[in-house]
Amino acid sequence: MSLTALFGCELPLIQAPMAGSQDHRLAASVCVAGALGSIPAAMLSAEALRKELQAMRSLTARPFNLNFFCHSLPQADASRESAWRQLLTPYYAELGLDPTSPPSGPGRLPFNAETAELVEEFRPAVVSFHFGLPEASLLERVRRSGARILSSATTLNEALWLQERGVDAVIAQGLEAGGHRGHFLEHDLSRQLGTFALLPQLVDVLNVPVIAAGGIGDARGVAAAMALGAAGVQVGTAYLLCPEAATGPLHRAALQSPAARHTALTNLFSGRPARGIVNRLMREQGPLQPQAPVFPLATAAIAPLRAAAEARGNSDFSPLWAGQSAPLCRPLPAAELTRELARGFAAGASV
Repeated sequence: MSLTALFGCELPLIQAPMAGSQDHRLAASVCVAGALGSIPAAMLSAEALRKELQAMRSLTARPFNLNFFCHSLPQADASRESAWRQLLTPYYAELGLDPTSPPSGPGRLPFNAETAELVEEFRPAVVSFHFGLPEASLLERVRRSGARILSSATTLNEALWLQERGVDAVIAQGLEAGGHRGHFLEHDLSRQLGTFALLPQLVDVLNVPVIAAGGIGDARGVAAAMALGAAGVQVGTAYLLCPEAATGPLHRAALQSPAARHTALTNLFSGRPARGIVNRLMREQGPLQPQAPVFPLATAAIAPLRAAAEARGNSDFSPLWAGQSAPLCRPLPAAELTRELARGFAAGASV
């Protein structure tokens, strides 16, 4: 079955969910343009998510994707937390902050029974997951709602695991992709592949559609993905400069500067590898810091530093999530960008 038939939209194009950089406005604009807009739920309480879904429904009745994380909440490690805060103490002193003041706790929540109720109530056409899948009973509730189910795979083993559990399509997340890596079976980054190495391996083996994600920033990337057998594409970074996105001014400035040419995987901001534009904290501490608390606990100690620095007009401690295609970003309206990306489908089909 084609993605357009599977999702009920006109274009086999998904706007990637980007927590913290978008809300329903971007998703609705993409949907109206004929693609599948996405609402990220990982950083929203159930009440906030309900408001987002109501706002989305007020703008369009077209199909959309609702995205969740499905990690396990870890137990806090006091010694690791202490070492982490000690490492950050000089930055607190520089910004005049009390290093003992930041609250502890996760910055992102996994899919749970409360959010499953919202899926059952609002019945989005598509529900996608990052970091694997939720437990079987929750997944079955999503399936009974009528939603098509997607999840990200970063290796062939992960893709096969997802297919065995009945997903309707697999998102092949290449190493170029911005934001958090979706790996869940193993954490060895040396096993992570680029999009155009991963994609054909999944296409050759899977019996479900494969959606290419990572490093696709314009119609040329779309065409390349389709030529390698993708059923469709997921694009995120390219949408960050759209006026409908909630991307902050410092993030927008970084995306339009030479800094966008250098992205790296870092665990400093959340405790889990995610790709962003390299900034001061990443340069000084190294992008991958073994002392960082596990995901998502690292966020709590970084948040005060980020707020204080941003108030002074700099992004030294901000997660500037972006993929390796960041230099291709342009400040276009979401509908116009969607139409430009869609030109790649015909080009890819003719290869």
